[in-house]
Amino acid sequence: MKRTSLLTLLLALTVVLLAACGKNESATPAETAANTETSNPATQSTLEAIKASGKLTIGTEGTYAPFTFHDKDGKLTGFDVEIAQEVSKRLGVEAEFIETPWDGIIAGLDAKRFDVIFNEVTITDERKAKYDFSDSYIVSKAVLLVHEDNDEIKKLADLKGKKSAQSLTSNLTVIAKENGAEIVGTEGFNQAIDLLLSKRVDATINDGLSYLDLKKQKPDVKIKVVDETTEASQSAALFRKGNDDLVKAVNEALAAMKSDGTYLAISEKYFGADVSK
Repeated sequence: MKRTSLLTLLLALTVVLLAACGKNESATPAETAANTETSNPATQSTLEAIKASGKLTIGTEGTYAPFTFHDKDGKLTGFDVEIAQEVSKRLGVEAEFIETPWDGIIAGLDAKRFDVIFNEVTITDERKAKYDFSDSYIVSKAVLLVHEDNDEIKKLADLKGKKSAQSLTSNLTVIAKENGAEIVGTEGFNQAIDLLLSKRVDATINDGLSYLDLKKQKPDVKIKVVDETTEASQSAALFRKGNDDLVKAVNEALAAMKSDGTYLAISEKYFGADVSK
């Protein structure tokens, strides 16, 4: 009797196990692939990965007022910083800034140290061949700055043989070189101004909006504008190629900010005007 009961129990267990195996084998290839993809971060788009992490990593200088700099309390702030924070908010994530000197910032993007650069990056054909840009959100002209005591340099052509303080990878450096200047490398606008004030250089070609901010902060600064470029430049956020979903989402956020007045409020805070056009 005991042997019969044991045999019956073993048969029953065998039936249950076979049924369970049959249920597993009935899963479709599509369902299996979906389960695999869900657990594999490599299959996520950049935007999906950013939302999953809860943060957008952003490359910025932190030394380029009024776009990205530290206030008197040491807090990172600026026009680009506030734009990036608002964009991140609208993507549903937190903005995480990684401060990097300008001359290494694009290399940092290449190395995937951050997802995007918000740092008044000028849109150029050379950069467009290698990277993607958001829609433009800054329009400005470059100005030629000299010490107020300098009467020799009155136009860009007068830079020939003169020392000009420039960030080495900036498009403004190209303009200085085209006009025959000897380039003195700097890490940003503030250093260029320091060199100019101490007369260790003769000039710098820099952003007109940065100069306006400098004059607002320091009305008595001993620097003057003697010339400007004829064409306005447009600047935007910079991305690695192949992140179309992220670029689209950032563009949608920027468009919404301009539509609801958020962009204008930030722009007027730093420049007293709409700098998007």
